Amino acid sequence: MKMRTSIVKFLALGFIAVGTTAMSMAQTKVGTTAAPFLGIGMGARAVAMGGAYTAVSDDIYALYWNPAGVSQGTRIQTGFTHTEWLVGTRINWAGAIIPAGSFGSFGVAVTVLSYGTMEVTTLAQEDGTGETFTAQDLAAQITWAKNLTDRFSVGLTAKLINQSIYTTSSTGFALDVGFLFNTGLLKNGIKIGASISNFGTPMRLDGQGLTTNIALSPNENGVPQNIPVRYLTNEYSIPLTYRLGLSYDILRSPEGRFTVAFDAVNPNDNTQYVNLGAEYEWKNTIFIRGGYNAIFEKEAEKAWTIGGGIKYGLGFAIIKFDYTYQRFGRLNDPQWFTIGLDF
Repeated sequence: MKMRTSIVKFLALGFIAVGTTAMSMAQTKVGTTAAPFLGIGMGARAVAMGGAYTAVSDDIYALYWNPAGVSQGTRIQTGFTHTEWLVGTRINWAGAIIPAGSFGSFGVAVTVLSYGTMEVTTLAQEDGTGETFTAQDLAAQITWAKNLTDRFSVGLTAKLINQSIYTTSSTGFALDVGFLFNTGLLKNGIKIGASISNFGTPMRLDGQGLTTNIALSPNENGVPQNIPVRYLTNEYSIPLTYRLGLSYDILRSPEGRFTVAFDAVNPNDNTQYVNLGAEYEWKNTIFIRGGYNAIFEKEAEKAWTIGGGIKYGLGFAIIKFDYTYQRFGRLNDPQWFTIGLDF
């Protein structure tokens, strides 16, 4: 009874965090954080459900959406996701989960957003110097999760974050924490999930690319003085995000399952929004999914999503393929590809 009371208190605080006043809704926060790539949802299945995944998280992509979901499986899980993201960029994500019995479950994941290779240009050589440079965002994480009861799970993630462009870079650290609770309400049990992502250090760009020489007055011998200096850039916080989600299996039978899900999201670098999603499973083999992103987000480009997947047993393992098409307004529409193996 005491644990249930604590859970209810936590969920109430979550609702308060997600809710905002009209004044805060009127203020724009876009572009106010470093490492915005941390806000890009991972996994074709989760993206196909419109990002309404906080209370669904029962596979390897719980590593991104809600670390408490890492404890839901009993098999070793591996997964890889690829998408040609926006404006010529590319995302690759890879992760693994290992159950550890009474110690809980452990997971690792790496996210890489690549901006490709670009030419170096200067004011004197506007057509290029012949040199090239690259830019990349990276996040590496380790996660622990445990079922505290048959209905309540917790999870914790530690992240190393790095952004680099040419000869400058920035590094930060962050924590994610998540909770997953099966309320037991209704026939199949409504699930509630909550997570706080990217609670961490601010980030500041530094490196050789910020070094220059300043010419000062000549010294006593008349020799000009060139003093090497390095520019000091501003610090920016990372995209702290609160998520509160609900999911429910409207249909659950040997023939199939139909799940609906809802997420309320409160990021510190944008307006609050809602994600909606659904998934139909036929005999735990074929999956059809759909959803809608960023309802109520101001000037959102994200819109509807649709996808599907197939799961096939190989005897020693289960192989999974998932695909998602994501509508993205005036920008190119990303297509997500995911492959996974459960042992």
